[in-house]
Formats: sequence, C-alpha cells, structure tokens
Amino acid sequence: MGSPFDVPVAELRRRTSLKWHTYPQDVLPAFVAEMDVRPLDAVVSAVHGALLSGDTGYEAGPASPRGTAYAEAFADFASRHHGWDVPVDRTRLVPDVMLGAVEVIRLVSAPGDAVVINPPVYPPFRSFLEHAGRRVVTAPLTPAGRLDLDALDRAFAGARAYLLCHPHNPTGTLHTADELRAVGDLATRHGVRVVADEIHAPLFVGDEAFVPTTTVIPDAIALHSASKAFNLAGLKTAVAVPGPAADDLTHLPEIVGHGVSHVASIAHQAAYRHGHAWLADVRASIRRHQQMVDDALTERLPSARWRRPEATYFAWLDVRDTPAVAGSGTDPARLLLHRGRLAVNPGPTFGDEGAGHVRLNLATSPEILADALDRLVTTLAARA
Repeated sequence: MGSPFDVPVAELRRRTSLKWHTYPQDVLPAFVAEMDVRPLDAVVSAVHGALLSGDTGYEAGPASPRGTAYAEAFADFASRHHGWDVPVDRTRLVPDVMLGAVEVIRLVSAPGDAVVINPPVYPPFRSFLEHAGRRVVTAPLTPAGRLDLDALDRAFAGARAYLLCHPHNPTGTLHTADELRAVGDLATRHGVRVVADEIHAPLFVGDEAFVPTTTVIPDAIALHSASKAFNLAGLKTAVAVPGPAADDLTHLPEIVGHGVSHVASIAHQAAYRHGHAWLADVRASIRRHQQMVDDALTERLPSARWRRPEATYFAWLDVRDTPAVAGSGTDPARLLLHRGRLAVNPGPTFGDEGAGHVRLNLATSPEILADALDRLVTTLAARA
C-alpha cells in the first residue's frame, strides 16, 4: 500500500476546495493548510453511512447520553498518542478551534482586555481577537523560534489572557514541558489565563512528543480537533478541554454548541478511533518531505535558512539572503507567484516578524513537492 499522499495532480485539480481553486492552472499551490491526501477509509465509510441513513441532524448536547461521544473518541486517541487522561465529562464541543478559542477568551477576559500572542503566528489569531473586541499584545518568538520568556513577562503585565499556539504555526516549534511550566508560572504571577490552540498536536514529527498544555498549566484550556491531522477542515468541529483547575467551561453558553456539525463529529470520531496507522504513514511521509527540503536547500539554495520543524506539515523558510531577495526589497511570495508560478504563504501575514519568509506546505506527493522545490529554488537563486 502506498503513501496517503500518492494522489495525482489531475485528481487534485478536480477538488473544489480553496487550495486547488484559488489560482490559475499553471500555478502550483503550496499555501493553505490542506493536505493533498487520500481520505481515511473509516471516515469515508462513517460519513457515507450517516448520509445513507439520514443521520444528518443536530449533534447531541452535553446533557444527552451521546453528548460526550466526540470527547470519548478524542480521549482514547489522546491517551494512546499523548499519554493524556482527558476529563471527558468536563469538556465542551465547539464549532471549530478558532471559534472555540474566541468563546473561551470571552469567558476569561472582557472587551478591551489585552490578549498576548507570539508572532510570527497563524494570522487568524490577531483578526479573531480583534473581532472579539480584545486588544492584541505581541511577545515575538526568539530568533531560534522558541518562546521568549522575558518578552512574555513584559507582555503579560496588564494582559488578561494568552492565546498560545502549540505546536506553533508556522514555525513547527513544539513547546517543551519546561517552557510550558515557565509560561504557567509567569501567567500565575500576572493573573493571565492561558488558552491553547493545539490543533496540530497529532502532527509531531521530530524526536520529542507533544506535551498537552493543560497537563502542565492546571488552569489552562486547550482546543483540539481532528481537522488538520486528518484533512477534515471542510467538516468542522472541535473540543475544548479544561485543565484540572479550570472550571470556566461550565459557563460556556449553550448556543456555542449549536454550531457543531453532527456529520463532522461523526467523521472526526472515525478518524480518532480508526486513523492510527493512516496517521503514522502521514507523519512518516512528512519526515521524508522535510528531508527533501533540506537536500534541495543545502545543495541548490544554501542562502535560504530554515529549522527542521518538530511538528506540523509546514516549512518556514527564511529567504532574505537569497539572490533574488537580498537587498532588493522584493516580496518573496509575490516573486514566487509571478515568476515561479508557485503559491506560498507570505511571511508578513503571520506578523511583521515574518518579513522575508514564506511558508511552504509539505503535505503533498513527493512528485508535487519536488516540482514546488524546483520552482522555489530556481526563482530565488536568480538575481532580481
């Protein structure tokens, strides 16, 4: 059996989601967080069965005997992959991770309060927080892509909450237990509540395992979903998981759960219960794809810099010193799109700290990734 990423370009171009329908046919898309992957058979069967049987109504609420089915499936998965004992009865379902994170932020802060983020970071962090009426304060990562505790100490002064990205997008940094413990100490000292977006948690691909934030910071609340690891972004739902000292979810408005898709919940449960071997293949493929990036940059574009990610399926590339960009003020993502016909995420969309960077999606076939790397190297190796 081949890799889940063995999907021909012609087949991918028949998909109608954002990745393959944003740009003209001659542009190779390597930007948005969609995987060019064959679906997990168990998910297909579960969704097909739900549609055939007409099981397309509303998701059961927490008062129902079936109201914890999603959390139970996630808890089994988390126990197996993270050694984490998830408190099923204290969890709450939310429509997706970002909407859930905002609803939790509403519980632990008030309009106008400061919320801290770590740029370069997933762009919706800022936009969702601002839309919720919160004031965004930044504590940039260190040049090595780690949490900067001194910057966090300064940013936490006067802040009410901290939206943590763990694993970090776009850098692929996996925060350690010691880092999380230090963050928890700072948060306690300043009266800041930690809310963690842990959507990429299953995609740890380095030597270190994922450490759940709530196992280290007792009053933290984390958001989880199968959508990224199993390519189910079009079937949105998620679960909010409180730490042992966090009781805030008891105050989550009932209406928040009304946005949960029942069919999405069925799909995610199937992924969590039956996707272990499939996910192992995905992670193994991502490791091989990281090596392809390493080889291409070392051999053909040594002026580009990157750190091999510990998690996620992204490559966060510093291309400021490449011949096409150095000293020219050129936007590398724009250059790659117009000259290389390669679509990547522009670094500045993740914050000012992303200037001169691009994010490349590695979750595709080796053939497509080789094409993407060739376009990237050829374009950036040529002087502007």
